[in-house]
Amino acid sequence: MSARDTEQGTSAPEPAPRRRPAGGGIVGAIRETVLVVAVALVVSLVVKTFLLQAFFIPSQSMERTLDIGDRVVVSKLTPGPFALHRGDVVVFSDPGGWLPASAPTQRGPVGTVVADALTFVGLLPEDSDDHLIKRVIGLPGDHVVCAPDGTVTVNDVAVDEPYVSSTSPDETTCDVTVPAGALWVMGDNRAESADSRYNQEKPHDGFVPVDLVVGRAYAIVWPVSHWTWLGTPDDFAAVPGRTGVQ
Repeated sequence: MSARDTEQGTSAPEPAPRRRPAGGGIVGAIRETVLVVAVALVVSLVVKTFLLQAFFIPSQSMERTLDIGDRVVVSKLTPGPFALHRGDVVVFSDPGGWLPASAPTQRGPVGTVVADALTFVGLLPEDSDDHLIKRVIGLPGDHVVCAPDGTVTVNDVAVDEPYVSSTSPDETTCDVTVPAGALWVMGDNRAESADSRYNQEKPHDGFVPVDLVVGRAYAIVWPVSHWTWLGTPDDFAAVPGRTGVQ
């Protein structure tokens, strides 16, 4: 008897393959897909609630920095763990009467449900119907003066603002001291921005309570040709007083 015959004679028989129930592969794939989608939605909802949120830019008030139709990502960690500074671009809820009433976007019943669900979990950007986006000019305690020629001073220091739109400056003036727990905000397109200057007769006297700030816009993510970071400019570095608010 050869060595090969001996090995064959002593080797254990191979186990018969298990038979899977008919359709088990399809059911398993569906179950796995549902689980993956559910986890993705939960993660997206957590991210939107505590970390990041996307917003759509509906107006020209922040040109040249932001164009109509841009999508920005907002960090909800500012203010909070990270301080908010002068010059930051922020998204905030309407303090009261800043935005005109707008007609809701026309969609079919199914489209409305789907869009609302995707927006809720953060997979679609907020339509900004009740939010605004402006640049922080004054922090609590700051003395802000807007001169008729468009010059802005904060705590008696003139601020060089290269981000302001090249259109003619608006002549709306201001001379205010920002109260505790509030911000003074202005759009980069000064002639086309209904910001703190225009709302001094509204609730909060044109100031934005810090509690209404959703977060700091830190990047343009759409369209691709507009990709850029929105950092904190150093144009306010010479302004005395507090440097941030959390």
